[in-house]
Amino acid sequence: MASKGREGEHPSVTLFRQYLRIRTVQPEPDYGAAVAFLEERARQLGLGCQKVEVVPGHVVTVLTWPGTNPTLSSILLNSHTDVVPVFKEHWSHDPFEGFKDADGYIYGRGAQDMKCVSIQYLEAVRRLKVEGHHFPRTIHMTFVPDEEVGGHQGMELFVKRPEFQALRAGFALDEGLASPTDAFTVFYSERSPWWLRVTSTGKPGHGSRFIEDTAAEKLAFEEQLQSWCQAAGEGVTFEFVQKWMETQVTSTDDSDPWWAAFSGVFKDMKLALELEICPASTDARYIRAAGVPALGFSPMNHTPVLLHDHDERLHEAVFLRGVDIYTQLLSALASVPALPSES
Repeated sequence: MASKGREGEHPSVTLFRQYLRIRTVQPEPDYGAAVAFLEERARQLGLGCQKVEVVPGHVVTVLTWPGTNPTLSSILLNSHTDVVPVFKEHWSHDPFEGFKDADGYIYGRGAQDMKCVSIQYLEAVRRLKVEGHHFPRTIHMTFVPDEEVGGHQGMELFVKRPEFQALRAGFALDEGLASPTDAFTVFYSERSPWWLRVTSTGKPGHGSRFIEDTAAEKLAFEEQLQSWCQAAGEGVTFEFVQKWMETQVTSTDDSDPWWAAFSGVFKDMKLALELEICPASTDARYIRAAGVPALGFSPMNHTPVLLHDHDERLHEAVFLRGVDIYTQLLSALASVPALPSES
């Protein structure tokens, strides 16, 4: 059966499918199982492992490969462990089975967003260690909770803690999006999310009674939030659940050593890049606001954008190509020479 794996399957693909089976689905993600999975990866790879509980039950797991020059800032590879809910009746296969069909497509919630990237980080590090590489800069991999519901009990708190400061991150990678074209999309900034909670009070009762001054009626057909409240009258208020005002832009100038290292890999591999501002919100915004330049990147070209969608899936060949790309990226980024600020 394709869902059980086939003889000769690449071990990186097998590991990816195992991770997809961990039910870290909101609103009740099994974070404990994810942390145990990551601890075992650290043990197998000979990496340092630190667990930082930012709030009860919400652990940031940090896996560390020390560099040869501890005076240099580190490389931070971030991914989130939680995934969004599913409606199983709209899926061709169980979204938590890690099913692989006969054509090589791997189905699962998190296949694109973003358990693929978590495993690609780990497998790139594995490959580099097996090949005997050592790099000047330390590589940290952070696996954080809560991103799919805003990151308020995840990265937003973690960047304010001394454990984050101790990582001494100089540059970070976080998630991007799939691209249906030949080019790989790279995000150097992202939109500023404003989440609102609107409260409206009014007369209750069944709609068939044509009651005037209902709560819903007060919110109909106004163009702006302020005018809604002013025109609706007494008893209508709104508050910001999230109002992000700290948007930062990561340099993509060829003179920037981080961008030069990142983009140089794609030039060497003859792969096309498209620079964009991310239309979604990711934990990269908290990293940038903490003063660390970050790029959003998920190595999935020739792939439809299926994050949060039914039948979220990724082809195993695209996944494995992503491991190749990260292997080259980590080698380049962890070898960036000392910057003027580090000398």
